[in-house]
Amino acid sequence: MKAEAYLFAGVALFFLLTDAVYIWFAREPAGIAALTVSCFMAVVISFFCAMNYRRKGERPEDRQESEIQERSGPLDFFPPHSGYPIVVALGAALLALGLVYAVWLVLIGVGVTVSAVFGMVFEFARRDD
Repeated sequence: MKAEAYLFAGVALFFLLTDAVYIWFAREPAGIAALTVSCFMAVVISFFCAMNYRRKGERPEDRQESEIQERSGPLDFFPPHSGYPIVVALGAALLALGLVYAVWLVLIGVGVTVSAVFGMVFEFARRDD
């Protein structure tokens, strides 16, 4: 993650320099705020990558002499099937229709959407590995 940290530090430096030039020439608050926030977001990502590199060390991708099989192994758990995405879509549709037609339909849409999102998140929470 060291290369990624340097990459985003460069992006942050670019936004910082662009922001300084923009402040000098334009003096327009919306652009200044957007460039400043962009610089801070790049700094946060760079800091995250640097801390991950410091905590976890060098990855096989960082070495020139590494082999492909060094990174192999189980990736993650992928669920086989789920009915919850359809229910989330139904709840979002009810929510959107409720914004157009009636408040009571918004409440039903929020209830269906929230319960379906919770169901989707915790569907495989107690699975055996």
